[in-house]
Amino acid sequence: MSNSIFVPGHVTGFFTIENHEVSLKKGSCGAGFLLSKGVNTTIESSDELDIDVNQGDDTVINEVLRILEIEPDFKITQDIQLPIGAGFGTSAASALSLTMAINDFLDLGYSRDLCGQIAHMAEVNLGAGLGDVIAQTGQGMVLRTSPGAPGVGEIKSFEHDVAVAWKTFGGIETASIIRDPHRNQVISDVGLKYLEFFEEKPSIRNFLDFSYRFASETNLMSDEVKELVDYLNSFDDILGSSMAMLGNTVFAFAENESSFKTLKIKGLHMDELNNNGMVL
Repeated sequence: MSNSIFVPGHVTGFFTIENHEVSLKKGSCGAGFLLSKGVNTTIESSDELDIDVNQGDDTVINEVLRILEIEPDFKITQDIQLPIGAGFGTSAASALSLTMAINDFLDLGYSRDLCGQIAHMAEVNLGAGLGDVIAQTGQGMVLRTSPGAPGVGEIKSFEHDVAVAWKTFGGIETASIIRDPHRNQVISDVGLKYLEFFEEKPSIRNFLDFSYRFASETNLMSDEVKELVDYLNSFDDILGSSMAMLGNTVFAFAENESSFKTLKIKGLHMDELNNNGMVL
């Protein structure tokens, strides 16, 4: 007996940090998009707990198991298809796919929102992220209009057919930024401005433009990220480029994948906007 759940990676372009003493209400507002790659979790029968993760460690898995308060006697296999700590929401995808897979495997009867809330709590407890879980319940481009976990916060989804490319130069420790009061305030002030603009006119062009302005005004871009972002933005057939929040990673949109292939940038990965969302 086995079952698998896939949760897509999520990239944020701009955001606000929304602190709250209640974990389920703590989170962020902002805009981002889902990728075709993410995290696939498979649960299989076993005589004892067996964890097999293709990259990283079992920190997120252990936190989810702690919250669920279960004594597992099954095998957990996670295929993490995107770089960890680089702005792709892999810890959120890991927590959400695991919670939903365990729910199905053990027939716990939890709703999708409750599974999402457990995953969100794991994210908040670990300081790994603030808004990826609820975004990963959407499709395509996702606007987080109210902070918090699924069933608490609110999102809007927009489907678009565009090619996506990304290149990462490494990770950024999310906790070091979201727990810094000064950076927290700067991010939220700038993020709120562009969130309000985007809510009025939610389009691909505005998302890319506001993401670039947000990254520039918050001084979050490293020199190597800014150099590649500016290079990509210099081409007419590239719709726009900016930094993945929060990771030392560049993303860009184009009408066709061929626009990226002609650039011959080493380490540039091709993807597409995921208009389907999770695979249950």
